Amino acid sequence: MKNKKPTVKTANGLPSETRAKAIALMNSHLAAAIDLHAQVKQAHWNVRGAQFVALHLLFDGIADEAEGWSDLLAERTGALGGVAEGTVQVAAKESYLEPYPLKIATGKAHVHALSAALATFADKTRKAIDEANDFKDPNTADLFTEISRSADQALWKVESHNEPE
Repeated sequence: MKNKKPTVKTANGLPSETRAKAIALMNSHLAAAIDLHAQVKQAHWNVRGAQFVALHLLFDGIADEAEGWSDLLAERTGALGGVAEGTVQVAAKESYLEPYPLKIATGKAHVHALSAALATFADKTRKAIDEANDFKDPNTADLFTEISRSADQALWKVESHNEPE
């Protein structure tokens, strides 16, 4: 993760170095959130099987949440004087998520694939809380806490569609 100097003048009182670290961290997660949104929509559009209606609706709701996470990250980046790097091209290049399997259709396969993507996103988001605290930006840490809590809940909802063993 390269630090990205703030490019927009702001009266925000955080030191420039802190803002640069936060901007880089948020842009990394913005790429993943955009990718995650697209992965969830892929599942939403292509799920088939007995659980179709439930999963189709669930995936659409989680896609909305992921889009909201992108918005939080992008707007905080802007508030710190940075540029939100939120294009599809950047997301494809910079996302830390594994590529989504395109040839799956069953609810079980989509639940498995989305569980993996959400778990990775949630885990990296928890680590971002610590990173933001390390460079003394409690507001960015709080933003990641909010996203982490929501991502954990989304993972729980998806995983709840697995049959108990």
